[in-house]
Amino acid sequence: MSTPAAPGSVMRGAVDLSSLRNRPQSPAPAAAPAAAQDGGATPLVFDVTDATFGEVLELSRTVPVVIDLWAEWCGPCKQLSPVLEKVVTELGGRLVLAKVDVDANPQLAQGFRAQSIPMVLALVAGQPVPLFTGAVPEQQVRDVFAQLLQLAAQHGVTGTVPVDGAPAAEAPAEEALPPLHAEAFAAIEEGDYARAISAYEKALAENPRDADARAGLGQVRLLDRVQGSDLQAARAAAAAEPTGIEAQFLVADLDVVGGHVDDAFGRLLELFAALPAAERAPVRERLLELFGLIGDDDARVIRARTRLASLLF
Repeated sequence: MSTPAAPGSVMRGAVDLSSLRNRPQSPAPAAAPAAAQDGGATPLVFDVTDATFGEVLELSRTVPVVIDLWAEWCGPCKQLSPVLEKVVTELGGRLVLAKVDVDANPQLAQGFRAQSIPMVLALVAGQPVPLFTGAVPEQQVRDVFAQLLQLAAQHGVTGTVPVDGAPAAEAPAEEALPPLHAEAFAAIEEGDYARAISAYEKALAENPRDADARAGLGQVRLLDRVQGSDLQAARAAAAAEPTGIEAQFLVADLDVVGGHVDDAFGRLLELFAALPAAERAPVRERLLELFGLIGDDDARVIRARTRLASLLF
């Protein structure tokens, strides 16, 4: 796919990075944290390896880190990488770009479920945010990064890195979250999705117009559904049962979490078309839920809504 995911629909914990957090660290001159520890400023664009990824996770607690998964043989990667570097540089330290050669770093490629490249995601406070795959136009990159900065600010990640020796800008004072939102965020950090769901449901009961709570509830419900699932096993089960609603739902959820939104919508629309009219309601409801999660103005949602309407009428 070539259109970006809505960063506002952050999938906190969407990629399992636990196996990479405590890997032994080895010297890597190109890695940003290592450069900073040597007394120099963190570069805006740098390479990251399986061994140095733990440092990048820590850096993402201060400034959003964009991850560019690429390979030397990948033509679209060579088109996209200069665009990413240009936009990151122009943002003057509000974002940094970490480049991952998937051939040289299989652990990271596996951890990020890189089924196709170029694949771009971000790290915010140690948590992954799927952005897009494919070589997208520069303006779309700018739009996605602008939304990413807004998302990072919502999570308190508002630092910058020094540029050309200039001191880092001070982060603006963070506005306190409402109590139930704070409870939900704390539960998400602990992996307690049931408690987070409960907190968001209470927030919505108090204020049905709370858009942040509604979005958060949809995101956490999605994460709760896929928690502990194995993607390959789920795909095998779905292939064995093409009209099995729950089997197809699970793969679609995993695809959304992994940033493959078009694939998820396509799977559910094909399921909707294949089922008798009397059995379609749950599929329609799941599609509408995912539309709301991604965002009504997202191009992929608009395309999927159009196709759903044609199937309905």
